[in-house]
Amino acid sequence: MDPLTFGSILKRPSAFLPLAMSMIALTLVLAAVGLSGIPRNSDEGAVAHLWQLLMAGQVPIILFFAIRWLPRSPRLTLFVLAQQAGAALASLAAVFFFKLG
Repeated sequence: MDPLTFGSILKRPSAFLPLAMSMIALTLVLAAVGLSGIPRNSDEGAVAHLWQLLMAGQVPIILFFAIRWLPRSPRLTLFVLAQQAGAALASLAAVFFFKLG
């Protein structure tokens, strides 16, 4: 088995999928605001529902990743979890910055 490195852990789907999901959610928010401006109505649109699904869908993947990798390599796993948290916070920050939530 390969020695565990940050790159080898990050190549696991349970490590990079939450990062990708957060970045897609952030892109959706920025694209929606860029294309149509900040919505002033209280009705949630398709972008809001997709954002919610992407953000909530990460939770079981992150839990699986943490359960699987924390016992094997705690330090590297915590670095990946910190990246996942940072990506999720970036997407949340965009929603709060544009007062969409």
